[in-house]
Amino acid sequence: MSFCERRELGIINIGGKGAVKVDGNDYTMAQKDSLYVSRGSKEVTLSSDDPNEPAKFYMVSYPAHRVTKTVHVPKVDAKHIELGSQETSNERTIFQSIRPGIVDSCQLVMGITELKTGSVWNTKPPHTHFRRTEIYMYFDLDQNERVFHMLGEPKEVKTLPLAPEVAIASPSWSIHSGVGTTNYSFIWAMGGENQEFDDMDHIEISSLS
Repeated sequence: MSFCERRELGIINIGGKGAVKVDGNDYTMAQKDSLYVSRGSKEVTLSSDDPNEPAKFYMVSYPAHRVTKTVHVPKVDAKHIELGSQETSNERTIFQSIRPGIVDSCQLVMGITELKTGSVWNTKPPHTHFRRTEIYMYFDLDQNERVFHMLGEPKEVKTLPLAPEVAIASPSWSIHSGVGTTNYSFIWAMGGENQEFDDMDHIEISSLS
């Protein structure tokens, strides 16, 4: 049985140029390109163009109840959204790559958020997704820097300092937000039966404890 026998898979390259081959079809993966691998795919292989600057493939998988098709999404083809401001330290660009309108996935949505220089807060104010679990993975920062990731119920918030390229999952009942010691990027991925991006319950910062 193959890994994608009953699952879908999202892949984002955060390293040097590489490629992903899915059932004999080659997909060139530049840095921050995305690839959606559909349920039923049998053979997935990863490679780097230059071993001195290897590709680094970050993958998130989710159960899938229907078969769609594999789609390559270069970063330039993702939906770009500008949010936040320098005044509130959360100016950022969101790149929605695996999402309705670009990829017909079953339950998975996925993309990248890049914080501008001088901004350190992501997802401000924090929120929850009642019908989805969300996974963050922070990168594009020095190994000595950290992102302080917030999770838990709004009245019982915990903070975890995360090193670069460490992933963390926030279940549907948990807030998710974070602040870094410098600007950074992060990959977000959500799985659930609802794929609407406005499915968020925002939490006022003043109500956190």
